[in-house]
Amino acid sequence: MTYCVGMVTDKGLVLMSDTRTNSGVDNVSVFRKMFRWEVPGERIVALMTAGNLATTQAVVSQLEERTKVPDERHNSVLEAPTMFQVASEIGRLLRATIAERQNANGQRGQGRFTASIIVAGQIRGMEPRLFMIYPEGNFIEAGLDTPFFQIGETKYGRPIILRGYDRQMSMEDAVKLLMVSFDSTLKANLSVGLPLDLLVIARDGFAATHERRIGHEDPYFQAISSSWGDALRNAFHSLPDYSFYHERSDSVAQGSEAEH
Repeated sequence: MTYCVGMVTDKGLVLMSDTRTNSGVDNVSVFRKMFRWEVPGERIVALMTAGNLATTQAVVSQLEERTKVPDERHNSVLEAPTMFQVASEIGRLLRATIAERQNANGQRGQGRFTASIIVAGQIRGMEPRLFMIYPEGNFIEAGLDTPFFQIGETKYGRPIILRGYDRQMSMEDAVKLLMVSFDSTLKANLSVGLPLDLLVIARDGFAATHERRIGHEDPYFQAISSSWGDALRNAFHSLPDYSFYHERSDSVAQGSEAEH
């Protein structure tokens, strides 16, 4: 399984992904799920992948045209004039790759090669944009009502983002929010695991503003995990107490009023 999040704020884009892939509890590996390409001062494009690993790697390879000899290679995401066309090209490649693999494996292969992709970036003269591409190749774009996308194991980390997100938040707070979301997911699901990849793209920067890999011994992530656990316990104990006695007394009182 996978967990990837792409978030858009007024100040730019923040992306985070895990790196765990597994085919059962005894076959766990680490593979990068975040990729980026940039032309400094002109554009930056990043994507994160979830689903069948061979399928997503094939899509990334086709984007980079690795099948050609070196002198003939070109990266299609660096040539498209808009981010919409970047998303369209990636969607087309994803749909074609899935269809090709399913056809090669017959009817029994259908559904085995599904994948989804988050695409983010900015081209000079245009706004930062964020898209989620479905296995069918169609996609949706983030906006004011839907400012972030998740793919993979989404349910454990989603409530954290919904409660904490603010479009005007700083990039540092956005990173902190995603770390809490990932910590909650890691605690709840063993199919999502460290290390994590983080990428921050500031508005009009056209380059990676901040990029790092967060491993098991990362002191900041450990502090986030420990502090968040303590904060949850403190918040729980600060809630109004529930009493069986009060509930019984209220029921008796209501019953007496009904008799009268």
